[in-house]
Amino acid sequence: MAATSAATFSIGSTISLGTKVSHLPQSKPLSVRFNSQNTLATFSGLKAATFVKCESESSFLGKESSAALRGAAAPKAQKSSQRSQYHLNPQASYKVAILGAAGGIGQPLALLVKMSPLISTLHIYDIANVKGVAVDLSHCNTPSQVLGFTGSSELPNSLKGVDVVVIPAGVPRKPGMTRDDLFSINASIVKTLVEAVADNCPDAFIHIISNPVNSTLPIAAEVLKQKGVYDPKKLFGVTTLDVVRANTFVAQKKNLKLIDVDVPVVGGHAGITILPLLSKTRPPVSFTDEEVQELTVRIQNAGTEVVEAKEGAGSATLSMAYAAARFVESSLRALDGDADVYECSFVQSDLTELPFFASRVKLGRKGVEAFISSDLQGLTEYEQKALEALKPELKASIEKGIAFAQK
Repeated sequence: MAATSAATFSIGSTISLGTKVSHLPQSKPLSVRFNSQNTLATFSGLKAATFVKCESESSFLGKESSAALRGAAAPKAQKSSQRSQYHLNPQASYKVAILGAAGGIGQPLALLVKMSPLISTLHIYDIANVKGVAVDLSHCNTPSQVLGFTGSSELPNSLKGVDVVVIPAGVPRKPGMTRDDLFSINASIVKTLVEAVADNCPDAFIHIISNPVNSTLPIAAEVLKQKGVYDPKKLFGVTTLDVVRANTFVAQKKNLKLIDVDVPVVGGHAGITILPLLSKTRPPVSFTDEEVQELTVRIQNAGTEVVEAKEGAGSATLSMAYAAARFVESSLRALDGDADVYECSFVQSDLTELPFFASRVKLGRKGVEAFISSDLQGLTEYEQKALEALKPELKASIEKGIAFAQK
């Protein structure tokens, strides 16, 4: 990756240093300009300039989608053509911890997160020996230092001073299993890990990946409440994979440019609780009733599609790692002052009568800054019925998690 004029990249970002550009798909375009005209010879190029100025046009979205979201979130404060500007510290400054980094999701996630120029230190933890993974990752010539932590005795140190904690730990789904079948094992794992987070980095953003998210996110919330450190704005159930799949399937179906496609996905993160709002697709596109039915069912069952295709050898690990890395990068950009970061996430919410609900939110330095309530307005009859149909199942999953944590 050593280069002549440029070689910086981050997950889902297009960064230009000098004359060459390195691309990763489904990204927020970042225009990075250096005062110096000198050729850059390092991977990051960050040390070559006194500051990096980023003009951000979108949040992993095309210009059209981003402009629409800005208008929905703050119509009086921002114009659709306005660009948000912020400064990145030329020295990467954020610490990220991945708990469960030796697993099928954890390893590719750690690799992708290692690529972010905003990270100074990456802590990877697992009950299994993860030191070898840390050494392997440390050979990648990206700015962040990688440290491995193994076993419960090293868990506290893996969390010291961390800004973002990502929890993919747990057992994966196997053929015939639902996400709820994972509950008995993964619920205990999440409870233990979040207790450690509460004790060692209570102000960190917490990303819950371990399934069933509809239950493990409420478990995490209860644990944080019991510890007296609960901040609902900083606790996220990662549902980004549903959005990634929706965007991909819609772009393929309608022959659209993928970078410009954005489909909000609301509800929860399992089966019928996953509700893609196809009527809110950006750019606007029409669907027949048959296409709506087909796409909705495929998005809801996409995880099963992967499990069956792997014939018992695993679940959706690579796409989940990509989606989680996208959400990590969005969180880091928000922490760094980017005012144009939107993602769907399962969070504490008052958009419905349910205590937790997945919807599109605006992220900022303190976590969730705003809910994009307009996504739930003007739904089609199909979407409205599906929304009402998912609520009982989602409610039951939430209550199951809360009951577990309160035992």
